[in-house]
This record gives sequence, C-alpha cells and structure tokens, in this order.
Amino acid sequence: MGLFEGSFRKYHTELGLTGSAAIWFQNSVDAATALMASGNYKLHSTGSPSLDYRAVFTTTTGPLSDEVILAFVYSDGLKLWHNANAYFTSATLGNRTSPVKAFIDTYLNRDGSRFTDAPNFDTISFPNETANRDLRLQQSIRCNRYKYSTGVSAPPDYSFTFTGYQPLKFNVDDPAVNTNSHNSNSVAIFRYAEVLLNLAEAKEELGTLTGADWNNTIGALRSRAGITNTAMPATADPYLQQYFLNTISDAVLLEIRRERGVELMLEGFRWDDIRRWKMGLLMNMPYNGVYVPAMNTPFAMNGDGVLNVSFVTSTPATTIKGVYYYVIDNKTVKLTQGNYGNIVWLANIPRVWDDKMYYDPIPGSEIVLNPNLKQNTGW
Repeated sequence: MGLFEGSFRKYHTELGLTGSAAIWFQNSVDAATALMASGNYKLHSTGSPSLDYRAVFTTTTGPLSDEVILAFVYSDGLKLWHNANAYFTSATLGNRTSPVKAFIDTYLNRDGSRFTDAPNFDTISFPNETANRDLRLQQSIRCNRYKYSTGVSAPPDYSFTFTGYQPLKFNVDDPAVNTNSHNSNSVAIFRYAEVLLNLAEAKEELGTLTGADWNNTIGALRSRAGITNTAMPATADPYLQQYFLNTISDAVLLEIRRERGVELMLEGFRWDDIRRWKMGLLMNMPYNGVYVPAMNTPFAMNGDGVLNVSFVTSTPATTIKGVYYYVIDNKTVKLTQGNYGNIVWLANIPRVWDDKMYYDPIPGSEIVLNPNLKQNTGW
C-alpha cells in the first residue's frame, strides 16, 4: 500500500501530490523493516538454486512457511484443487499467457552480467538464449531440457504459447494434471521476497538505500537464484533505460525494477507496477517472441534434440510426428524480417495507450447509490 501510493504520487505529477510521496515510501520502509526484524521469515533456500525458487510455487505438502506469509492451500486428501497446469497448457481453458521477448531479455546471465550487452542478443536461438541465465528463468518458463516427472521431454508447446515463452512457474511436473485440473500445490499470495523488494525500492526512492540494504534484499534474491556476482551496479543499464522509456537514469532503481519483474513474474503485480510508475506506454510495445532463424525447418526448442516446432505459411501435406506447425500468416502473426526474425503476435492489432487506464472506472451502480461520486476522467 505505501509503496504503491508513494510511487503513484511521485510519478503522476498531474495530481500535485509529489510533496507527500516520501511519507508513503517511509511507511513502506517501516513495515518491511519491522517484518524483517521479526526473524519469522526468510528466503526459502536449501542451497539448490536450480530448484529452490520454483519449489515455493509447486510444493504439494502445504506452503513453504519459511518464506510464504499468506497462501491458498490445496489438498488431494480433501479433493481441494486448482487448475494452474490446465490454465497454462490449454489452448481454450486459459488465455495462453505468453511473456514477450523484451521482458525475457531482462533476465541477467548467471555470472551477473547483462544478457542484452551481447551485440547479437536479439538473434540468439531459443536453446542458447535460455542457457547460462538467471536460474529463475528455467524455473519460470519451459526451457533447458525440461522434462515431465515421467522423463518425457516437455519443450515449449506452440499450440499453447503464442511467443514461445511458455509459463512453467506454477505447474507441477505430472502431465496428467494438465488435463484433470487436480493441482494441489499451494499458491503463494504474500511472501518474504516481496517484502525485500518493497524495502529496496522504497529506500532507493527516498535516497537512503545502503550497500548493506542492497545485499540483504536484491543481492539475497539474486544469490538464491544462483547469480554469482550480486554487487550493486555502478552504471545504468542502457537496455533498461530504453525499456523504461528513458525516464529513469538511477542505476540502482533500474536494477530494483528488473528484479521486481523477474522475481514476481506471473504473480499478478505487473499491472499495478505499470500504473504506479506511470509506464502505461509499455502496453504499446510489440508482442514479440522467440527468434526464428528460418521458415520450413523443424527446430528442437528444448535443446535436447527432440524436434517440436516448424514455422510455416501453411501446414505441409507430410508432417513429422511430434512437430507442431506454427502458421505464419503475415496478418495475425508474422516474423520481423519476413521469412526469419522474431515472432510478432497480434501484428494486425494496433496498440494505443489511453491515460484513463491508470484508473479504474467507478461502477454505475455505485454512482446511482451515491450521486456525489464523479466518474473518473475518460470513463
């Protein structure tokens, strides 16, 4: 609450409330500091950075209480289930959630260097693009030889994902759950990682973040994810500056925003973050996906040699078993360079941001009950 209100007041200068933003940032700092000082919670870490992050979202024995503060709890014994697997692996049940490349590019390399510093980062094949990255990436999307618990290769399934970046984070590894909607893994609502992110951002906004604060928050999150160099940055990342529309030059704040996106991926925070940062124009970015080197060529996107997708203008008469034929119609979906390049999904739909979307409309029924309420501008 404090972080949202403080940043909304700071960045939405049209409200004339910037002078009171610091009060809200400090409230956020105070709340996070008190919880951290209690010693009741910590980041879940068993020393296995390739497993620990995803375990927070896939455990079926109840929430991991070292990190998770509040959760929805499910149970096979009580027949209390949810359908996360089906939601992320069904072409009809879910909304086929597919992260865009611009966001995936923000994941650091495992040594702490920036992936986007490589001169050819936009044209790296998917198996190579996802190798040697922040280990949260392979725990959030299907990549790097991911297999089901049955031992069967489970590459990104292009009948479910539009961009090639197929979510994995909340999915258990049993393929049967994809169709029976019997997920019993707990779903975290509020966890200690969010507290660390809140503290880091609020302190940096106040100009009070220290090296020790960085190490205890962003550094700790990156260390849990297997990143070897977690030092506070000395210079701003030009990719992130461009990503955030050249509105921020603070190197540390940019990194905190990177970390917030990566750590909280798919947990429902991004829309509120975009609104409070006044970054609505990000919604206009192209819906770009993985790099496709060539058309009419089967690819093994899991990096294990198992062919699973070919990009074509129409499905061929003779097909290869296990290969999905992704039709590039050059209307709804195209490649940036015509017969190669990055996938562009919904290429035929213009994206136009309207500032009214920073606010929700007041329901008409509420205005009827209280005529003194005035509808938000633009609605």
